[in-house]
Amino acid sequence: MSIESLCGLTPDEILALIAPEEATMRHAVSVANSIYKKRLASLREFPGIPKSLRERLGTVAGSGLFPPIRTVLSDDGSVKFLFRNEPGQLYETVFIPEGKRQTVCISTQSGCRMGCPFCATGKYGFFGNLTARDMINQVISLPMAGQITHVVFMGMGEPMDNLGNVLKACRILTAEWGLTIAVKNVTVSTVGVEASAREFLETSPYNFSLSLFSPFPEERIRFVAAERKNPAHRIIDLMKQHSGERKRRMTIAYVMVKGINDSDRHLEALKHLAGNSGIRVNLLPYHPLPGDLNESSPPDLMQHFKHNLMISGISASVRRSRGADISAACGLLASGLAEISTPGQAKQV
Repeated sequence: MSIESLCGLTPDEILALIAPEEATMRHAVSVANSIYKKRLASLREFPGIPKSLRERLGTVAGSGLFPPIRTVLSDDGSVKFLFRNEPGQLYETVFIPEGKRQTVCISTQSGCRMGCPFCATGKYGFFGNLTARDMINQVISLPMAGQITHVVFMGMGEPMDNLGNVLKACRILTAEWGLTIAVKNVTVSTVGVEASAREFLETSPYNFSLSLFSPFPEERIRFVAAERKNPAHRIIDLMKQHSGERKRRMTIAYVMVKGINDSDRHLEALKHLAGNSGIRVNLLPYHPLPGDLNESSPPDLMQHFKHNLMISGISASVRRSRGADISAACGLLASGLAEISTPGQAKQV
């Protein structure tokens, strides 16, 4: 008989698992608290439920928690973790400390099938979706789990390509019976899958970020293949419809590449796209992969973009690069994973 993972389940699902004729919702919430708040890996340690129910639970389920198989520390204090789940999928997670803000960047897939040429994850290949359990475990299995204030779905994979599991993970992150992270501190990023983006924006309250790369469709399509079927301007139109929602942030992430997308022409087009919308523009440095001759736009030019966006009434920021020395920065996750093992050869943990 297969063993169910409690991590990734809601109290309703837990109740159905532990003999509802004998248990109550209070028991199910107690089990959820043991997993999500107390991060208990052993069912024997679960408080708040009768011994008979604990024994019954032990025959059909396990905690589903498992630690990373590798940890790498950056000079700037960021930490990258490598996970391998039972099917053998490899994926990475990054913890980013910054004052009182303690962020974890989680993955939603092992690899990615979007095929963006500047991204190491796309070059790694695609080895399947991660479950809500895999996503939540990336948060609660970290040594610093109790310090985490923000969660961003910006790791390996395209979140809108795995929307059901992403939405379930978001619910667990923010639920009172879950991790109780503030809704306004959860952000999901995408290169643009229109149908899923529409569903996400219409049915959930979480922050939304679009990776744009270029404001010109004919140029963007060379770097973001999703542009062909999911034009960025249509995604931005959806974002504009929801940008006024209280405590919800809409962001355009704009990676700046020297001589590619950092001209005054690009700046004016970006101002046109984001103007009078309430959408924030986050300017990011480019991190080239080995063999890539492109380089990031210089800091003064990035500040020039920021200044001109702001005087045009557009909220803008320049994101400081974190974790580049350990291949944990934007676009670098999955670097070197193919050398560890392929997912089909990985051993169960």
